Amino acid sequence: MIVFRYLAREVLYSMVAVTGVLLLILVSGRFIKYLSEAASGDLSADVLFEIMAYRIPGFLELILPLGLFLGILLGYGRLYLESEMVVLKACGISQKRLVGYAMGPALLAAGIVGMLSLWVSPMGADATVRIFDEQKSRSQLDSLTVGRFQTHNGQQRRVSYTDKVGDDGSLGRVFLMEQAPNGLPVVVVAESGEKSSGGESGQQFLVLTNGVRYEGRPGEAAFTETQFGEYGVRLKPPEIISGITKASAKPTSELMRSTDRVDQAQLHWRFSLPILALVVTLLAVPLSQVNPRQGRYAKMLPSIILYLLYLMILSTARSQIEDGKVGVEALYGVHLVFLSIALNLLFLGRFWGKLYDRILKLRLLRRGDITR
Repeated sequence: MIVFRYLAREVLYSMVAVTGVLLLILVSGRFIKYLSEAASGDLSADVLFEIMAYRIPGFLELILPLGLFLGILLGYGRLYLESEMVVLKACGISQKRLVGYAMGPALLAAGIVGMLSLWVSPMGADATVRIFDEQKSRSQLDSLTVGRFQTHNGQQRRVSYTDKVGDDGSLGRVFLMEQAPNGLPVVVVAESGEKSSGGESGQQFLVLTNGVRYEGRPGEAAFTETQFGEYGVRLKPPEIISGITKASAKPTSELMRSTDRVDQAQLHWRFSLPILALVVTLLAVPLSQVNPRQGRYAKMLPSIILYLLYLMILSTARSQIEDGKVGVEALYGVHLVFLSIALNLLFLGRFWGKLYDRILKLRLLRRGDITR
């Protein structure tokens, strides 16, 4: 029991550290993307942290198996490097028992991943989609930022600027630049503006008062200047969101009742993630065995490549299921293939270890011949 606690602590400490670093990198990259959208006015700054909080479970369900895999490689690898594994094996602890000890943290990680993928992550995805739907349904005036030139809804045809936005939505001095139907640039400058509704149609307009409209091509003298008391600019109507359609945002219970290929692929993908955590544990234990003279990270790169290959094939199988080219059994077939690789490494580990050492020695000898 003492040995189990010691090994479990080594694995868990490494897993938490690796998972934390990977999560920080992923969250930072996504936050920067959302921050740029908020700076351009496409997304309200008030919902940034709320969106990130809802997205974290979805990040964790993918990062945690990788964190467990690297945690075992680092934790067990350190014990091999410092010859502590030699002492443990001299005390009668075989590699099979090491696998059993590693399954403790693995079952914990698989349980967390299962809870995230089956319940928590879909709720977070659902809330995130709803927030984005609300943001998309805002009118162009709702996204205006004082003192900033902005484009609206990703369109480069209209640029707006205002120096004041009142509590009632009224605007101070307004600058608009857009492209007329004839292709000529149009610049509108007004003293004030406000939003107006078009009655039963629901169409929204920006009504500008006391301004000037300029139309013409820069560099040419043929400009049209029109002064106005009121000038109406049609705003893009709010988008009507029909509901949540993304499979990743649907509850697991709804996916189980569905016969749609995309829903079935999403359902079995959620079932596959906890299995992934268990299989990579069986892969990591034999791969963590290193020679102290080779260094701690001798097998790190091949191990990471093997994990990425595993995840890539799983993702490809999921895409094939969505396209209807294969059945859901393909996902579990991928798990069986990598499970057989793990069992091969466990039971034929000495053979593959000797082969790896011979290849490494040959490379060292060739380097020595070259230096001569």
